[in-house]
Amino acid sequence: MSESKKRLGKGLDALFSSTRIQQLDQITTQLTPISMARDKENAGSSVIQSLPLEKIQRNPHQPRQSWDDRRLFELAESIKANGLIQPIIVRPMGDFYQMIAGERRFRAMRLAGKNTIPAIIREANEEQLLEWALIENIHRDDLNTIERARAYHNYLERFSFTQQQAAQRLGEDRSTIANYIRILELSDDIQDMIAAGQLSMGHARALLGLSDLRQRRQLADMIVKDNLSVRQTEKQVQAMQRGHKPGQEVNKKLKNPHILELESQMSRALGTKVTIHSTGRKNQRGKIIIEFYSLDDFDRIKELLQC
Repeated sequence: MSESKKRLGKGLDALFSSTRIQQLDQITTQLTPISMARDKENAGSSVIQSLPLEKIQRNPHQPRQSWDDRRLFELAESIKANGLIQPIIVRPMGDFYQMIAGERRFRAMRLAGKNTIPAIIREANEEQLLEWALIENIHRDDLNTIERARAYHNYLERFSFTQQQAAQRLGEDRSTIANYIRILELSDDIQDMIAAGQLSMGHARALLGLSDLRQRRQLADMIVKDNLSVRQTEKQVQAMQRGHKPGQEVNKKLKNPHILELESQMSRALGTKVTIHSTGRKNQRGKIIIEFYSLDDFDRIKELLQC
């Protein structure tokens, strides 16, 4: 992959970092290296302009689908009192402009009764439009788990990237992308529970340990009803894998804390779940289970193990 692609994630990270939210001169400086159709002669387009709201179209690649009305209202009230501190970023589309970043600010301006909005106009192709929208939301923690998972999936599908290529371009760990995409294997009703915040990312990953769809839903309902922790959920999954019914208590010897720490260390090193089962006298024998979730994941782990 070219050097420019390797730098893309870093450049966007700098652009959308919350510590630079009010430093507009630095924002435009950071944008320049990653704008494919931009050079010194066109630098004047970094000037902030006031654009009519009616001339701005939303980004079709916007991964965020749900909006917090209370936070929008609070931002609208702040805009009424202090104005908009950070401009949105748009690209020209004939007689109109298309949003690259800042839809929440755009919605709040409209809610505040404003007719125009400060904006920076940038050239951007379809790939950049999707990347910038995705990264802005990721770095601001604006996406719920399902929205983020779907955004990663759509990004891979649209541009035929491998998970490793996407990770490099987005400045993310490959395992992070893999874990989010795996959540989409869960049924729609469970995905709705995750999007609503009833189930966490950890709960979702634990549920994937069950192959039976009916059992997944039963356990998901139990997590919500009994407020099970992720650790309790993992224990229930292990019990159900051995044939126990959901909620059935299982007498199981607690794992040695030293073994649990080793599992944690190996999981962090390999970027995936690692389970150690010790057997024999004095637990001097056993097996190590290293999980992988795709062929790309398998190849990545194989390289880490230098096999």
